Amino acid sequence: MKSLKVALVQQACTNDKAENLSNSIEAIREAAQLGAQLVVLQEIHAGLYFCQIEETCCFDQAEPIPGPSSDLLAAVARECGIVIVASLFERRAPGLYHNTAVVLEKDGTIAGTYRKMHIPDDPGFYEKFYFTPGDLGFAPIDTSVGRLGVLVCWDQWFPEAARLMALSGAEILIYPTAIGWDPNDTPAEQERQRDAWITIQRSHAVANGIPVISVNRVGFEAASDASGNGILFWGSSFAAGCQGEILAQAGTEGGELCTVEIDLTRCEAVRRIWPFLRDRRIDSYQNLLKRYCS
Repeated sequence: MKSLKVALVQQACTNDKAENLSNSIEAIREAAQLGAQLVVLQEIHAGLYFCQIEETCCFDQAEPIPGPSSDLLAAVARECGIVIVASLFERRAPGLYHNTAVVLEKDGTIAGTYRKMHIPDDPGFYEKFYFTPGDLGFAPIDTSVGRLGVLVCWDQWFPEAARLMALSGAEILIYPTAIGWDPNDTPAEQERQRDAWITIQRSHAVANGIPVISVNRVGFEAASDASGNGILFWGSSFAAGCQGEILAQAGTEGGELCTVEIDLTRCEAVRRIWPFLRDRRIDSYQNLLKRYCS
């Protein structure tokens, strides 16, 4: 393929799972009508971001893969003839759960899965309580539209993850995401955080010479306790080209469907003038396997 039309589905979620999935499916069908070949959904798009608190009842939202949600989306992939990257709360076994991206081929089969490797544990993002770190490694998923380097949210801050996907032949990096502001932060601090989030992912495109797709949720979600806290998810879903250039970007205020044409031939051209993979000093990187060097 010389080009790939990708759709980014940015949406606000409610506590109604059926409604959220319906909204996702409506957007997928619209994307297919617009000629998209690949649709990327945001992190845990079937529900609210429950990791703002630690509560065992939230585990009831998890489901197996294959399972009801993946089966439903698989039927839509088959109906529309489109590849879908979906993010689900996976129940692998009693007491064993993952934050998992599933890639559905256009015939409805599961092309592959990726289990989130880097798990945060920060105020409002208590994911270590819920998610077991992934055990599938950084392995691209082969599909009819190319080799997809699928990662999830917190993974996007780690250049090692992007590099390993690129070294394994990923043709595009994809990040389903759930990230936002503490409404109590100053506007200046909020903008610094959002800018850093965009910058780090654009840098992965530059350093590896491959496009990046990042799809974030949007809107305010209150914590499900009595604290009165919550997260204002900043949206800003975007696609960047092989040199980090912004190709398309959604706003910060509401749900949005963005489509973008990705030129898959530019990777070769860019890597010829910026041959970072050629010039890597793999004989001198042993310290990367240490936690800290001093």
